Amino acid sequence: MKCPFSPTNTSLAIVASALASQSRAQCPDYTSYAQIPHDPRSTGPLALPYMRPTPACRTFNSTAVEKVITDMKSLLKDPDLARLFENTFPNTLDTTVKYFNQSENLAFIITGFMHYQALFAVDPKLATLVKAVINNEARYVAQYPYCGAFQPPPESGLAPSHNVWADGVTVNPPVDNRTVFECKYELDSLCGFLKLSRSYYNATKDASFMNANWQAAVDQIFRVINEQAQGTFDANFNLISYYNWTGGHGALSPMVSNQGNGEPKAYTGLVGTHHRPSDDLSVFAFLTPANAMLSVELSNLAEILDSAGKLHNVSQQARDWSSRIYDAIWRTTVVDDIFAYETNGFGGRYVMDDANVPSLMSLPYLGFLDKQHPTYIATRKILFSRQNPYYSAGKTFNGIGGPHIDPWHPWPMSHISAIFGTDNDEEILESLYVIANNTNGLGLIHESQSIYDPSSYTRSWFAWANSYFAEMILDLADRRPGLILKENKSYKPTLMAFNNQA
Repeated sequence: MKCPFSPTNTSLAIVASALASQSRAQCPDYTSYAQIPHDPRSTGPLALPYMRPTPACRTFNSTAVEKVITDMKSLLKDPDLARLFENTFPNTLDTTVKYFNQSENLAFIITGFMHYQALFAVDPKLATLVKAVINNEARYVAQYPYCGAFQPPPESGLAPSHNVWADGVTVNPPVDNRTVFECKYELDSLCGFLKLSRSYYNATKDASFMNANWQAAVDQIFRVINEQAQGTFDANFNLISYYNWTGGHGALSPMVSNQGNGEPKAYTGLVGTHHRPSDDLSVFAFLTPANAMLSVELSNLAEILDSAGKLHNVSQQARDWSSRIYDAIWRTTVVDDIFAYETNGFGGRYVMDDANVPSLMSLPYLGFLDKQHPTYIATRKILFSRQNPYYSAGKTFNGIGGPHIDPWHPWPMSHISAIFGTDNDEEILESLYVIANNTNGLGLIHESQSIYDPSSYTRSWFAWANSYFAEMILDLADRRPGLILKENKSYKPTLMAFNNQA
């Protein structure tokens, strides 16, 4: 067997890469491609289009992903849902992998991989890509833990993008815009890095990603946790500020209040954040769902470190913080059996929800509590009602949105979270078809949708929502198969299933 780094193989790889790059250079921009329906249409009443790029224009190919698509197309009883799954499940790999070099262990993508986690163990190529994504993210987090959007790695040869929305924004500590695309501090970004790490480890049991880059990133995550859990003032009313962000000028959101430092907060055991998962400003610093996600992922971090026999001191620190945050959520955010979306430690509460995950609606999906928990059930009723300022309903569409767009443009993602959060078949089907019937004939999941006009939506192509939708369909195929599959028989893309069907 030839060495994979032999001159012959390296030359072939360079030629193949050049040919692939030349081929993709002739491909249409997917943002434009996604705004026009393409044939063939599904055979269901919605006649949904086929929205995958041609094979030559896809940014990554996975045999396991294609196998799951084939399986689900034959198993789903509604051909329109089958087409939605066919369009959405591969969307991340089809459109968002901008760079991947296995020998460098580096990859650069636009969105996440959570809906593929069951396949990491059955597709070595996909697992290698995910490992490279983790390593690249680790380098970013280790250097700029308060930032959540980055430029391509220098090894890629891709030029940094100029983000006009970052013009005129001052960040302290300062950042290098050749590395950082935007440095809004969102606590959930750090949680996402931890979640991808544990998903990869749990699927593969490969601990080699826990390298120096990754350990440095984890150290910086704990630095942010410790810094942002502190109150605004010390005992002598000295201002405690480790990070601030000013907007204005071309920035998409305004300046963080109080000269970029945020609303005052008192110590509670929760961790503060300046921005929500939507990029919008937090009203109060302690975002309940982001802290719930952090508590879960810190507990998971401890488990994978113990399983791998590594960093026992970090494992204990993770367990301590996970427990502290968990207790603080129940102690400080729940009143009359209702979770607040945000709190400040002074008694201030904002009862609402935002569709972006992590959200209150997504607490069962995050693994924070069981969907049957009384407090979740009570909160859920509030969130899908007029008592939530960002819930709205029209004749054909309804849901939870957020200030990122406006109150009359709910997000389909809120219905996806709602499906994850219930075992009620009627509720599941109602939310499922609210989503399916509101793609404006494009067969992809929009960012937001008007309650007044079906043709008024934002982002015909929203890879995050597409991924989340496909993950939900697979969850239903396993958890409630009789609702969507031709036979009431659970389907789950496990290693055993792939071996049996090989």
